[in-house]
Amino acid sequence: MDAVSELLAGVRARGAVFRRTVMRPPWALRMAGGAPLTVATMVGGRAWIVPDGREPVAIGAGDIAVVRGEAPYTVADDPATPPSLTVTAADYCPGAGGVEPAAGPARTCGEPAEGAAVLISGAFESRGELSERLLKALPPVLVVPAEGGPGPAVAMAAEEVARDRPGQQMVLDRLLDLMLVSALRGWFDDPAADAPAWYRALDDPVVGPALRLLHDAPARPWTVADLAAGAGVSRAALARRFTALVGEPPMAYLAGWRVALAADLLRETGHTVDAVARKVGYSNAFALSVAFKRIRGTRPSDHRGPAPARRSE
Repeated sequence: MDAVSELLAGVRARGAVFRRTVMRPPWALRMAGGAPLTVATMVGGRAWIVPDGREPVAIGAGDIAVVRGEAPYTVADDPATPPSLTVTAADYCPGAGGVEPAAGPARTCGEPAEGAAVLISGAFESRGELSERLLKALPPVLVVPAEGGPGPAVAMAAEEVARDRPGQQMVLDRLLDLMLVSALRGWFDDPAADAPAWYRALDDPVVGPALRLLHDAPARPWTVADLAAGAGVSRAALARRFTALVGEPPMAYLAGWRVALAADLLRETGHTVDAVARKVGYSNAFALSVAFKRIRGTRPSDHRGPAPARRSE
């Protein structure tokens, strides 16, 4: 499995909150659902995503926007329009202030009309639906432009959310997964995009092979000399080029990757901390705890999610 496929393998929405909202200018919605990740697209009109303390980001019809983080943000017709409504995870039709009254299917606020903006958004409600590694790789707001019109996933989501049908929640969950994966593939494939440094370095003839070795077998007791041999260069050459392209030395990158893997395992499985430590390349729970404290300032147990009953291994 390639590094990007591995990063996206754990994406799976369950009971995602989906809504279609029809708005007439001026409008501005304060999004306060607290979801770890939201995917949005404009079916009609344009909008601005305004994260707190950051520059506004434009989103056009068919573009896919990915908003990371649980902090509130604003979606508006203009960055200067003050929010008139706050939308929480429980709200489909929040009321007045530029938003049409509820009409039609339960997931829709208002009916599309000439000149109205139509926003479709879906939110991953649980961090357990997303890899820690994926969340760490994403910028606060990512917009992937539509090329020649909305992609298939966007078109299908726009059609599905506009009417009530049997099995709709499952269909919308899978469409949300597909919209996210489509957006991320577009982002990773764009040479001008600010993709993670490790992804850009995969194309380097020296650093790329070393990164693939680490991703393929993170639990192996790697040394810089081992990685250099795999890349066909000297130890010093690899260390120097890896640090320049990735932004940190090989062993520091490996430690961060192992801790991210461990965080996912702790949240998604019932393995003991000791078992997780061995799976990602540490000798015992104490060694993993030291790594967590150094890299994240937390304990492994802080990342334990609502997993199945733990197994002793």
